[in-house]
Amino acid sequence: MLRHTVYEVTLQNGGKGLFIHIPEASVMNFEVNFRAGEYLVSKKKWEAPHIMEHLLFGANEEIPKSRTFQAEFEKNGAYSNASINSYEIVYEAECADFEWDRIAGLIQLAITKPLFLESEYLAETGNVREELVMRSNNHFRQLNLSLRQAYGYRILTDQERLELMKNVELEDIWKHYKSTHTTSNMRFVIAGKLPADRRKIITEIFEKMDLPKGKGRFELPVEKPHSLKEALYINNETVKNLYFFIDTFILRRINNPEADALNLLNIMMTETFYSRILGAAREKGLVYDTNSGFGQTRNSTNWWVGAQVLPDNTGPLFDIIVKEIKAIQRGRLNEDDLKAAQQYALGRFQRSGQTVGGTASGYSSRYFFDGIVDDYYKIPERITDVTKKGIVDITKELFSKNIWGIGGLGSTGEEFMEELRSKITPLWK
Repeated sequence: MLRHTVYEVTLQNGGKGLFIHIPEASVMNFEVNFRAGEYLVSKKKWEAPHIMEHLLFGANEEIPKSRTFQAEFEKNGAYSNASINSYEIVYEAECADFEWDRIAGLIQLAITKPLFLESEYLAETGNVREELVMRSNNHFRQLNLSLRQAYGYRILTDQERLELMKNVELEDIWKHYKSTHTTSNMRFVIAGKLPADRRKIITEIFEKMDLPKGKGRFELPVEKPHSLKEALYINNETVKNLYFFIDTFILRRINNPEADALNLLNIMMTETFYSRILGAAREKGLVYDTNSGFGQTRNSTNWWVGAQVLPDNTGPLFDIIVKEIKAIQRGRLNEDDLKAAQQYALGRFQRSGQTVGGTASGYSSRYFFDGIVDDYYKIPERITDVTKKGIVDITKELFSKNIWGIGGLGSTGEEFMEELRSKITPLWK
């Protein structure tokens, strides 16, 4: 783990951010976040935020051509990117330490002075279309989006988004930009060598952002997932195995100890070749890989497990999944299992913090979501504080509310999926 110190700053223009001072860093990492995702536009204009995200690091008032701006940005090996989800847009950059101030200025220029040229709008619309077609070939993504939509989240599939692109005009890009890119809606995390004088200069750069102040940070949407009464099935005759996800929900956000317990549950279940689900399944030659994880929104927490598996192996794999989850629900978890998961988690944590970007990421997702600054140095202690009871309790609660569902993509048929649904139904009783 890189030695570092965190400073939180509130700007005069309403923006907020973290400076992560890493004395030994040789690079500077920038993440600038706006609540500007698709949930803030109508369904008809769904792709406006996505196209805007593609355009923003393009032509601007000082460098009126995208390729010329990118050439200037990257001439010393700097990296830039942007990403979007339903809730937010993040603009990212990383550069050598010797040009941190130049890159900070270019980020400010890109965010505050875009031109959104008609020619670049048309080109990026084509690029977005290619991106969505490419993503729609990802069967796990297609299934996951369809399930999220069925549970009631504000989300669309890639196929729906492709159809809606025709409704977006250049004026919609400008409208969304002007309504969301305000300083009080801005959050940032900057990591690297950041002594007091550098923090002062970057603070001044960000305080001089030529953006309206706005009315504050946009609230996240209220989304309450509901249970599915039958299995969701997507037929694809070209897929000879079955892609599946099993989801279970509670209608609240969990706290840090509960999240730490769920992290260890995932390790025990699927993250190693000796884990309780993946290890047992591979030992019997049933599956190449399985995964599990959890996610949170403003109002809910979701735990999931998924894999792709040949139809003939699906029944035995589901038997293992049910058996191992039931075992945890009943408290069948020994100290050796707990210690092994803790040791794995500690090692993974140490590896995750070996780069400037990795250290920044350890703070940014939580900070951007709810403004909380996690104490990175206490994470090892949090891992070792997880108890058997903590893992059992959060697992039992996740299966106690009877909010769940299963989805599959392949060529097995709906009846096959309903049989699998029947196999896992006892987990919620």
